[in-house]
Amino acid sequence: MESGLSFSAADLAQTRFAVSPMWEVVTSFRLLREPDDPPLHRRWAAQVRPRVTGAGLDRGWLAELIPGHGYLADFLNPTPATPFPTLAAELDAIRASTPAQVRRDLDILHAKDAKDARDAKDARGAKGPGVGHRLSPRLRLLYEAPEQVLEKVVAEIEAYWELALAPYWARIRQLLEADVFHRARQVAEHGSARVLSELHETVRWDDGTLHLVRRHCALTRDKAGSGLLLVPSAFAWPRVLTRAVAPEPPQLAYPARGIGNLWAPRTSAAADAVAAVLGRSRTLLLTELDTPASTTQLAAHCGLSAAAVSQHLTALRGAGLVTAHRSGRSVLYARTSVADTLLSPTEELV
Repeated sequence: MESGLSFSAADLAQTRFAVSPMWEVVTSFRLLREPDDPPLHRRWAAQVRPRVTGAGLDRGWLAELIPGHGYLADFLNPTPATPFPTLAAELDAIRASTPAQVRRDLDILHAKDAKDARDAKDARGAKGPGVGHRLSPRLRLLYEAPEQVLEKVVAEIEAYWELALAPYWARIRQLLEADVFHRARQVAEHGSARVLSELHETVRWDDGTLHLVRRHCALTRDKAGSGLLLVPSAFAWPRVLTRAVAPEPPQLAYPARGIGNLWAPRTSAAADAVAAVLGRSRTLLLTELDTPASTTQLAAHCGLSAAAVSQHLTALRGAGLVTAHRSGRSVLYARTSVADTLLSPTEELV
């Protein structure tokens, strides 16, 4: 199936990019629902999946609203107001979703489930009750009292973010921002048409229309507002995802450039130079934090006492080189983008 999104001069003028934390929540959660760890994100999934399962988030609100395939509840991806919105800003937008919008999304989600259930029943020749024809108790509660229940959804999103994305956000955001800056430069040098044609193999620009091939859901101008919002994503690969809710601009989430290197270990060629300033123990901790870890894990890996590690981490956190994120009863520490830059080798001036 192919759909086409027509563009006027005004639509092109209103086309913009944004980095959206909620798109990363939705796409990463869907990715974790796959039975096997995806090749590009194996290191991340191996660390995160046990935390998410242990917290019961694999069978909560998000599991109901983000099926393994097909339609996603649109209210989970509000239109970003700025190029780089915070998670808090997007959660405020979710809280502000109207009851009508929430119910519309649940109706669509229910209809998709009902179709899947009918198809499965027809395939096996069964005549039992159609389980897809009724909402689950959890979604029924959201349908009946969205103003109150949305706060529970938001709380679960915050819990998932802290476990699955916050410790890695500096690295993910760096990738997404790099994609935006690259494509913005390409727009300036070659124009919007070329950039739109290079977003993904299933997306092509032709004579004022953006064509999306192999799409189950059509993306047309009559189903969305003017302009276009392009959202790079670390977890959308290998597909693109769309959102069309009039009168808001349509959104297209596409795989960001460089995903294959996202989880590759970062080099620490500058470690000796950094150690001369921070000390060898603190530099060792920073290099170990290429992967988020707890105080106990760092102590075991670095041959330091837990008390010493805790003291060093406090100092590094105060200097903006480390962040802390609660994971159950423990706390995970992660390196910041400032620390990544500090550990990156610099070119010598000639």
